[in-house]
Amino acid sequence: MLRRELAKKNPQALRRAHVAPGIFAVRVQSDGREQDGLLPLRRDYEALGGTFVEHPKPIELAPGVWFTGPVPRRHPERNWGGNLRVRTPSGLVEDTVAEDSSIVVDTAVGSVVITGCGHAGIVNILDHVRDFRAPATVYAVIGGLHLFSAADEHLEWTGTKLREFGVKHLLGAHCTGIEAVFRLRNLLGLTRQTAVVAAVGASFSLGKGINPLGLAR
Repeated sequence: MLRRELAKKNPQALRRAHVAPGIFAVRVQSDGREQDGLLPLRRDYEALGGTFVEHPKPIELAPGVWFTGPVPRRHPERNWGGNLRVRTPSGLVEDTVAEDSSIVVDTAVGSVVITGCGHAGIVNILDHVRDFRAPATVYAVIGGLHLFSAADEHLEWTGTKLREFGVKHLLGAHCTGIEAVFRLRNLLGLTRQTAVVAAVGASFSLGKGINPLGLAR
């Protein structure tokens, strides 16, 4: 675990993890078997002196750096899979990964939005960002968008919406999908330099853009 290794040099390293409520909920499979999910990770992390902080709404973690908290699902972006359910006080409900959250960084040219897996749907996420931040341009989207199995119609709708938000850079990681990144690149009018399939070590810097390493050269 990163906390264990980094704490050898700095005891305060990764001491706090910001999450949305529900992240440690017990998941139930279609056959009734329960999955502990992230509970083992929670025990291990807390044993190392780490603390999870739950946020039910957006919060500024540092000047200009925001945690979205849970994202309202205004649009029917079904960016999750499987038949898992979540145990709640009122019974079992479909697991929509309600705790899915993102990070937002304010910049002079617009917001930079960093997603995890994007289970809430990238359009829902960006709409939510505009709710608690000024309705500025979304300059860059970085992370997983969970579009690898999306139909053409959904990709076209997503691309149209991202273009309306003014997205100028897209670094699509893991669950985004290679085909999805390519389609979004065309729909957004971006290039091989501004819309890239993310690889380990790829980065985005304000003013310099995306450094894909050797992947998209």
